[in-house]
Amino acid sequence: MPYVVTENCIKCKYMDCVEVCPVDCFYEGENMLVIHPDECIDCGVCEPECPAEAIKPDTETGLESWLELNANFAKSWPNVTTKRDALPDAKEWDGKPGKLELLSPEPGEGD
Repeated sequence: MPYVVTENCIKCKYMDCVEVCPVDCFYEGENMLVIHPDECIDCGVCEPECPAEAIKPDTETGLESWLELNANFAKSWPNVTTKRDALPDAKEWDGKPGKLELLSPEPGEGD
């Protein structure tokens, strides 16, 4: 049962989670992070670290499409293990619905 990054990460990209992950399973896109589901060990330490509450266990209902999105982007985005600042306007975007259409498929910086 891996954890999954959901919609509220888009345009926020808080990176508190990457710093605590013991297996370095976060991958960075231009405006979102994802978790590689085959690398996640289900320890759960990342979930409470996310200020946007965008990380959920995949056992929650309705997350199937997010699990697939995380798996797909983790294949092509770079691994990230070092916390950096959130996106400049993260606080403005935190909690806004309908952000999926704003997801950039471009990779982030990684480590």
